[in-house]
Amino acid sequence: MSKTLIAPSILAADFGNLQRDIEMVNNSEADWFHLDIMDGVFVPNISYGMPIISTINKHATKTLDAHLMIVDPDRYIKVFAKLGVDYLTVHYEACTHLHRTLQAIKAEGMKAGVALNPHTNVSVLEDTIQDIDLVLIMSVNPGFGGQSFIENTYAKVEKLKNLILQKNASTLIEVDGGVTNKNAKKIADAGADALVAGSYIFRSENPTETIKNMSELLK
Repeated sequence: MSKTLIAPSILAADFGNLQRDIEMVNNSEADWFHLDIMDGVFVPNISYGMPIISTINKHATKTLDAHLMIVDPDRYIKVFAKLGVDYLTVHYEACTHLHRTLQAIKAEGMKAGVALNPHTNVSVLEDTIQDIDLVLIMSVNPGFGGQSFIENTYAKVEKLKNLILQKNASTLIEVDGGVTNKNAKKIADAGADALVAGSYIFRSENPTETIKNMSELLK
């Protein structure tokens, strides 16, 4: 993939004007909608649930990329498929039988993603990388927006890229947390295929312009 994808995180959108913010992403140079689903158990925060995703899907014209920060994600695989999700990412730390979970996601016609917390080494994916469509590297501790980027992420992305090449896999690398115009290019150069940005986009004065600037940087 030549261009690095931009995935605005809807968690940072204005839920009082959700349709407006979705239309903004539709009409911008962003590529995906990133949906953060939190259960208050796996991470110390609760985000939004099925009715909101259903609303997003009704208005969104781009790929829906859902990141499940929840325990026992297998319970909801079929539900997310019905809601129109394209990429379903589960946490390595939340899956006892990761391979089985990946197969279940694919059986529902979705792309299967695995997220890694900052402390989890990419080597844990050595045996499953060929079954994974996307690896989401958390560059902050999951649960809250607006945190600072963890510098070790660059090396982690490079290490993961090497593993993907070594295993001849076609897995995409996505990075989520503290992504701004200051580090976007460096993350992409390390090997990332997609960047998630939340507050940086939605809390800027002109979100469309912020996305456009990031897109220019990544060309």
